[in-house]
Amino acid sequence: MSYRFYGNENCNIKDARGLTPRDYYDILDKIWCEDTCAPHMRKDWSAANKTLGQCSITAFLMQDLYGGKVYGIILPDGIRHCFNVVGDVMFDLTSEQFQGKKLDYSAAVEQSREEHFLRTEKKDRYLYLKEKLEEAVAKR
Repeated sequence: MSYRFYGNENCNIKDARGLTPRDYYDILDKIWCEDTCAPHMRKDWSAANKTLGQCSITAFLMQDLYGGKVYGIILPDGIRHCFNVVGDVMFDLTSEQFQGKKLDYSAAVEQSREEHFLRTEKKDRYLYLKEKLEEAVAKR
């Protein structure tokens, strides 16, 4: 499979199950949906752009699996976009939502799970995505 998410070529890290971020991308590609999309972006979500509005919940889920840190950058429209850094590996499983636009990751700031999950809807979406991911991994 050809991966287009940022950092895919360096995603050789493995979690306790022996899975890489590319493996999780394949699984999440079947799980991301309108219900896991950020509410303010749902009107633009489509099966053709599954990663839209999924960044923070996906990044914190990857942090659960690999450790490391979640970072965020402020986009021109003021929205924060999150991604992962684990050791010297940086990856952004949801970068495809920008449809080829290059992001400037250099001004990234570490993100707090506690701050993000103050929003109940975000924490609920994260827990739903986590549950669906665990179910899918168990069926592998």
